[in-house]
Amino acid sequence: MTDMRPARRSFLASMVASVAAPAVLRMARADAPPVTLKLHHFFSSVSSGHDKFLVPWARKIEQDSGGRLRIDIFPSMQLGGQPAQLFDQARDGLADIVWAAPSYTPGRFPKIEAFELPFVAARRALVSSKAINDYADANLKDEFREVHPICFCCSDRAILHANRPVQTVEQVRGLRLHVSTRLAGEAVRALGGHAVPMPNAQLPVAINEHVIDGCIDPWDIAPSLKLYDLLKVHTDFADWSLSTTTFVLAMNKNAYERLPRDLKTVLNNNSGQIAAGMAGAMWDIEAAAVADMVVQRGDSMTTLMPEAVGRWRKATEPVIEAWIKEMREHKVDGGKLLAGARVLLAKYANEPEPPKQPEPEAKAAPQTPADHPARPRADAPAAAPAAAPARTASPPQSSVSPAPETAPTAPAPRATASPAPAAPPLTVPAAKRMPNALDIPL
Repeated sequence: MTDMRPARRSFLASMVASVAAPAVLRMARADAPPVTLKLHHFFSSVSSGHDKFLVPWARKIEQDSGGRLRIDIFPSMQLGGQPAQLFDQARDGLADIVWAAPSYTPGRFPKIEAFELPFVAARRALVSSKAINDYADANLKDEFREVHPICFCCSDRAILHANRPVQTVEQVRGLRLHVSTRLAGEAVRALGGHAVPMPNAQLPVAINEHVIDGCIDPWDIAPSLKLYDLLKVHTDFADWSLSTTTFVLAMNKNAYERLPRDLKTVLNNNSGQIAAGMAGAMWDIEAAAVADMVVQRGDSMTTLMPEAVGRWRKATEPVIEAWIKEMREHKVDGGKLLAGARVLLAKYANEPEPPKQPEPEAKAAPQTPADHPARPRADAPAAAPAAAPARTASPPQSSVSPAPETAPTAPAPRATASPAPAAPPLTVPAAKRMPNALDIPL
């Protein structure tokens, strides 16, 4: 009879090895050095974009990875360069991840501009952000092939801020209005106004010296620049936004490919709609909070209903037609892209409102201009109250043909801003902050 003992010992040894293998792998994984990525952006460390989106997103990744994947955040262009150079910094590996605005380089990313056309983006940033992510999956892979996109998002809706009622197309004519994007400038010109691009940091001086009569900008720029002390009449639009700004959270391709498979999975699980939803909700909460504060201060705020907005949309249709023609010159069917964007916006139109924040609180103004780099969107300090956006505010006006309102009531005493908070723990201060003024060509 053949001796079975050697075979049995061999079998038992292989069984022990197979059982121990996962433990060995776990030990090796635990011993693997952590990976640290650098995230660069132009918002300040006290902005909601930094404090309420990027920092929580980075912490979630660190938590999900068991501390093996850390993201150090450099706000206010601390790694150097200009905001318009952020995309190239991610492409070239000067930063691992960037949060950039494609509209800072007009004409370079023409397909994403569909969401920046007048009255295309939704009134709510969450709806537009979710829609643009699906749109990107279907249409933007070629435009952003040089990087690994993590998510796309849209800012909150643009409000027309002025010191006199602007509720009809006729009342826009001749006004000099600051704009945030190329297509917002085209919309102002189509309405008969004069588009004035400039760094946001210059807005208070430009308003005081009557260089501009108002601006078309989102709510989040108001606290940092104290625009509610300078412009007291605000016009909102129901259902659709006159203008928005698109953003991309983009990663260097090689940095992504170098990640171990399990860390790629962690990053992927926090990309796409997950990250876009965080950004969109952040902007909606911020917009609701600032709008509520402005009304409580006694400013005049009017939300034009769809019937009244109809003439504005009609007047800006040539901007859309011109964009479709430009796309045709790129051998792209712009009409098809726009139709697809509108279908996706309708798909997410019933997304639930983000939860309200419990405690109202005054927001801090920037300590120095360097803390808030000039850009199409100004930095909004962190920790603001959230409230459901009012469709009409004091004095209530929202009709098909709104009549010019009387002078706004005197505002409440000026709120005192608290000192700017320290940068969040994930922020890594740079030794030297580079200048970053940006003039946006239209």
